[in-house]
Amino acid sequence: MKGFRESLEQKRAVGSIPVIPDIKIKSPKEGNLFLNITPLEAAQLMEKLGAPAISVVSEQEYFGGSLQLLEEVALAVSLPILRKDFIKVEDDLYRTKNCGATAVLLICACLSDERLRMLYDLAIGLSLEPLIEVHTRDELALAENIGARLIGINNRQILTLEKDNGSVSLTQKLAPSAPQEAFLISESGITTPEQARAAIKAGAGSVLVGTAIWKSPDPGGFYEAMSCGEGKEDEQI
Repeated sequence: MKGFRESLEQKRAVGSIPVIPDIKIKSPKEGNLFLNITPLEAAQLMEKLGAPAISVVSEQEYFGGSLQLLEEVALAVSLPILRKDFIKVEDDLYRTKNCGATAVLLICACLSDERLRMLYDLAIGLSLEPLIEVHTRDELALAENIGARLIGINNRQILTLEKDNGSVSLTQKLAPSAPQEAFLISESGITTPEQARAAIKAGAGSVLVGTAIWKSPDPGGFYEAMSCGEGKEDEQI
């Protein structure tokens, strides 16, 4: 299986936008998301449509996920899998690895600098690719200081469970200051193909989208439109 970053880079190299579908059972802001399709059916559909990787939210209380869901998705597809959760202790990383994930989210806002560095190093040692999530310039500087090769810019505020109206404008603000060697992922608040292209134009290499896909009456068609690179949408009309 390809690595997480490797798969995203290869998708971007052929001119497509690497859209990472986010398997999130419910949103604290939007409610239940999987009403007309099961999470496993959704993951398999996204793989069929050419998704380079899949994200799975395993947090249970607010987002309805579980480690069982993470493991089931990892077994259902042959794509790199990112585990999204509030990872805080070493055991979380061992469980992530055991469930078949390829990459793991580490959130700057939820960890002390020292613990973030420790978890980052342990993830590397376990052959998990750590995605460092930032929301401010200071957090971006910390990610650079750690040497992060994958950086996620969360357009919304995770500390309020992403109930705010964040937008791609935060990616546009922070991306120019990101280290050149890091691969950027714009997360959350992206609801249209135009916003996805705006994030890429700003310097992101990929976008992570969940709610907008699953709330669409045609998730597959919406995903394909979101994945169109610059100029490709016009060619299809």
